[in-house]
Amino acid sequence: MPSSAAYANTGSAKPADVLVLDSGGFSKLSSRTRTALSLVSALHTAGLWPAVVPTVVLVESLHGDAGRDADANRFLKTCIVDAEVSPAVARRAAELRRRARAGSAVDAIVVALAEPGGTVLTGDRADLEALAAHADDVTIEVV
Repeated sequence: MPSSAAYANTGSAKPADVLVLDSGGFSKLSSRTRTALSLVSALHTAGLWPAVVPTVVLVESLHGDAGRDADANRFLKTCIVDAEVSPAVARRAAELRRRARAGSAVDAIVVALAEPGGTVLTGDRADLEALAAHADDVTIEVV
């Protein structure tokens, strides 16, 4: 089973078990609670860590204050930061939003990056499930 570490946003195929965090998933897992630390440890043991975090998720998750963002920035060092949304991913995200008639642009990008066969960890199931219903084998899990 390949790990998320094998993921590379180069236009090449991604492993089927890629794990992508949306802003809710990122915020909850970066909270440093016992539950969050246990979940990250379990994901690591299962070969699903590090998770992919698109930079657009950081806009929704960070406060813009070094003190308030310290835990999130420390957590981010354990993740794969996807700094580029390719035109193909952007087009696919736009198609998912059109078909689902739900979700933000960031939500749609997260789901598009999880295709095919990946999982999105979120704190908000509704919009992401609407988008995933039109995606190629994307699973939504609430943390």
